[in-house]
Amino acid sequence: MDETRSERQTTGTENDPMATDALKLDATADLQTVLAAWHGATLRLERTHEALRAEVRRLTDELQQKNRELARKNRLADLGQMAAHVAHEVRNTLVPVMLYLGLLRRRIADDAGSLEMLDKITAGMTALDATVHDLLHFTSDRDPQRRPFALRPLIDDILGSLAPQLSAQTIAVSVEIPPDHGVVADREMIRRAVLNLVLNALDAMPKGGTLTVRSLRQAGSVELEIVDTGPGLSADALGRAFEPFYTTKPAGTGLGLAIVYRIAEVHGGRVAADNHAGGGARFTLSLPVLSQEVAA
Repeated sequence: MDETRSERQTTGTENDPMATDALKLDATADLQTVLAAWHGATLRLERTHEALRAEVRRLTDELQQKNRELARKNRLADLGQMAAHVAHEVRNTLVPVMLYLGLLRRRIADDAGSLEMLDKITAGMTALDATVHDLLHFTSDRDPQRRPFALRPLIDDILGSLAPQLSAQTIAVSVEIPPDHGVVADREMIRRAVLNLVLNALDAMPKGGTLTVRSLRQAGSVELEIVDTGPGLSADALGRAFEPFYTTKPAGTGLGLAIVYRIAEVHGGRVAADNHAGGGARFTLSLPVLSQEVAA
């Protein structure tokens, strides 16, 4: 009896065109829903796949950067041990040589020609002593003696000591440092770092220009910018500026910026180099602010 009713219902549907069209529409709608869901799932999978690929690329780049940094630190450690030994040996030899040069100067005080030659020898020894000093400073493992201090007096002190050179090179100076900008750091180490950056800027402007020293307060740090109006840095120099013994100067040691890097590193900060939009090079020394209280 049930089978007969079912057969009648089926037969009725088959004989009803409207019912057949409705079934077809329902089937089409169901298929479209399935296809839409499949398409949506496919798009989500593609987005997830792209996100994963981007994350893998980022992590790979980060790992390569970390590996390069680790290799650099290992090279610097080996180099530091060798340089420290060489520097101490050379300094031990330089001390008596400089003493003998002083004694010799007294003996030939009346011989102008000999004094001129002696001045050249003394200048060479002085330059060698400066190189040894840079080596010793570069290899020094002294921990910073942190004290709060304001940046403006430090900058004024450095620029004051360089006033004759600034005047001789006709370099204008612009200082943009608010009086309340300061850090908690080793003042002498920061002085050495800033002095190296300023001297580097002066070397880039032998025929004059403008030296700009400004500070910017960021979240948890103070950024000190040293900007010159020289020719700027090449792509190679930008990538290798802080490598020990890398220099583009005929008489440079290549240790000045490496020392700046070391000083920034031991303070938990960083130093970066780029070409300023207005022309010339810009070096940015970023130091963490450990305290809001700054000694004036």
